Amino acid sequence: MVKTIEIIIAGKVQKVGFRACVKRIATDLNVTGTVINLPDGRVRIDATGEPMILEKFVSMVYGCPRAIIRDVRLSDIPVKTFIDFSITKGGENQISTGL
Repeated sequence: MVKTIEIIIAGKVQKVGFRACVKRIATDLNVTGTVINLPDGRVRIDATGEPMILEKFVSMVYGCPRAIIRDVRLSDIPVKTFIDFSITKGGENQISTGL
């Protein structure tokens, strides 16, 4: 049984290769989803996979080099189906959707 989680990560996680690192970890673990920079400097990850694999995924994200993680918020969200794991463009110029 798969589930989808939303992870909001705060700290020094933009412009340090964090999204690419997250994608590598997700691909290695066969986790699907997306990672995007948010306008406020945080990063949002939507990840779908087996619950135990998602736990491992979250713990491995802390090991991304050059990123300094200060806070992680995890939420279960309705299951989303993704083809693979992708980096979605985003950043300061993106309009906040209130997510």
